[in-house]
Amino acid sequence: MTARLPVFPLATVLFPGLVLPLHIFEERYRALVRHLVALPEGAPREFGVVAIRRGWEVASGAGQDMSGSGEVTLHEVGCTAELRQVTELDDGGFDIVTVGRRRFRMGDVDRTSAPYLTAEVQWLPEPDGPDETADLLAARVIAVFRQYLGLIRAEAGQLTEQLPEDATVLSHLVAATAALTLTDRQRLLAIDGTAARLRAELHLLNREAALLRQVRAVPVPLAELASPPPAPN
Repeated sequence: MTARLPVFPLATVLFPGLVLPLHIFEERYRALVRHLVALPEGAPREFGVVAIRRGWEVASGAGQDMSGSGEVTLHEVGCTAELRQVTELDDGGFDIVTVGRRRFRMGDVDRTSAPYLTAEVQWLPEPDGPDETADLLAARVIAVFRQYLGLIRAEAGQLTEQLPEDATVLSHLVAATAALTLTDRQRLLAIDGTAARLRAELHLLNREAALLRQVRAVPVPLAELASPPPAPN
């Protein structure tokens, strides 16, 4: 099943169920928010968040090539962000709160019919029933994730009690909160099965924990690593 969806390129990976607050200041994305708010009651107010593969999404005008053939290229797999809260600012911008909803694979990108990008998307499969293998892997991931948190957060003991029991929800939470690279997170998002995603996370968590024990240093927050380079003077 396919659909056409507004697309918002970001230097981050969104997962289903995770909260994503955004400050909207560019006019093209202000137009997107106004479009979503104006939809009829009951219509899904969501747009696609797609991680930037290379380049930076900056306010350089609607003519910037976001299709992958210019300065900025996008990953194919993204996640929709459902609009939950909108605060209009005095300058015409918005502060919004969104929640990740469903994964998709992006097809043809349209850069001309709207101020913002739209794309043909195909919805990716999600688990629809019990998965014994995923449940067994979830228990292992929880144990390793607690050890990992103990290496990077002094308050880990307070956080681990809140880990979800649902295997799919857990897989998304771990992928979004572990200090992984954007590339690692993107690979996890693109994995269709919960069990396969949990297996990949076990490998990544064991790798990261081993590195932390060796260097005994807490990694730099990903937000700092995902900032565009400073403009030249």
